[in-house]
Amino acid sequence: MMQAKPSSLKLFFLGLRSVLFFIFQVITLFVFAPLVLLSFPFSYRVRYSIASAWAKLVIKGLKVICKLDFNVIGAENIKGNGIIFCKHQSAWETFALQVMFPEQCWVLKRELLWIPLFGWALALIQPIAIDRSKKSKSFKQIIKQGTERLKSGRWVVVFPEGTRIAPGEKGKYMIGGALLAEKSGYPIIPVAHNAGEFWRRNAFIKYPGTIQVRIGKMIDSKSLSARELNQQAEHWIEERMDEISLKTS
Repeated sequence: MMQAKPSSLKLFFLGLRSVLFFIFQVITLFVFAPLVLLSFPFSYRVRYSIASAWAKLVIKGLKVICKLDFNVIGAENIKGNGIIFCKHQSAWETFALQVMFPEQCWVLKRELLWIPLFGWALALIQPIAIDRSKKSKSFKQIIKQGTERLKSGRWVVVFPEGTRIAPGEKGKYMIGGALLAEKSGYPIIPVAHNAGEFWRRNAFIKYPGTIQVRIGKMIDSKSLSARELNQQAEHWIEERMDEISLKTS
């Protein structure tokens, strides 16, 4: 069911908790980002472990400060490594995927690397940073760099809709991640969640509750085309979204 509109007093406490969480997030960022930068002479694994420790701490802080937790169904489907097709509703999943999955990298817009401190640290954990205005070049980059990351044992995270989509809405599933699966031979694992109901797109307030996460069985890429893979992943994710959404139709 749709969440009831909070009273003024409740909204005040929600705002207070969100402010405290924001302060916590910024302070911990200014601790961990320099540590990642200082670790550049060391191996990728060392740099990644520091960065992911921050993400895990943020998720813990969210639970303690904002009373926002999550529940996962389908964690047993996480085997080996492959391409994560994840619904993108919030900033939450960029942290939480690092709690749920082993070592990973992300396909993201290159502009994120330009953010002082955060972006510099992000660059050191080897994301696949694309120029979204150049689709053909981006697809080639995703296939080339994505295959390299997969062969090294990492998961590759793809947000197939490309940007955050509000709860109850659906974006176009772009083909880049499916092309990577087709060309590399690695499977796709679909992930659905309703984080946008609690940590809304471009919103400051974090609502308490339990985010529902569904992780599907791996989709074998060796016998399907990129278009078929994309359609199958989209169908599974959107069906799960209908099941877990708090929004009424």
